[in-house]
Amino acid sequence: MFKPLLLRPRPTGVTVTTNRWYDDGFHTQMELIMKVADILRIKGSVVRTVPPHETALLLSGHLRAEQIGALVVSTDGNSIDGIVSERDLAYGLATYGGRLPTIPISELMTKAVVVCSPEDSIIDVMRLMTRRRIRHVPVKDGDQLVGIISIGDVLKHRLGELQLEADVLRDYAVAARH
Repeated sequence: MFKPLLLRPRPTGVTVTTNRWYDDGFHTQMELIMKVADILRIKGSVVRTVPPHETALLLSGHLRAEQIGALVVSTDGNSIDGIVSERDLAYGLATYGGRLPTIPISELMTKAVVVCSPEDSIIDVMRLMTRRRIRHVPVKDGDQLVGIISIGDVLKHRLGELQLEADVLRDYAVAARH
């Protein structure tokens, strides 16, 4: 006997890429794939950049003022020359000591920047961040810099996915009892 499934509304701004239901008497499956674009839609796509000639002291001021953990290094505000984070400042302190405040960002930044696309799934980006041990990933759509996401953004949205899945399963269990 078929029991109706009660669905809770999707969180605002979530794109359902695939929504397949199998109800063949053996299993019911729902697939929701959240993408990087979903994070950017909710968080916004403003990307803070800093020129490579700026000093570590000014960088730390930017990070504190913006309450962020990384900035994209860019000469023109659109291209990616590198990325610099709080971790780079900590490593720079170990390398340069008391001279760190005057060191240009170009000496501290990561030059081989890992990027993602708005169409990448959050799970794929989470795997990438874990594998590469990085916490911030710029988002490029073709040649255009369209955002930046952090491990915190990814985890927040992944937890939202898990909560949605739990809610659907709970609703299914309640419907099955009636």
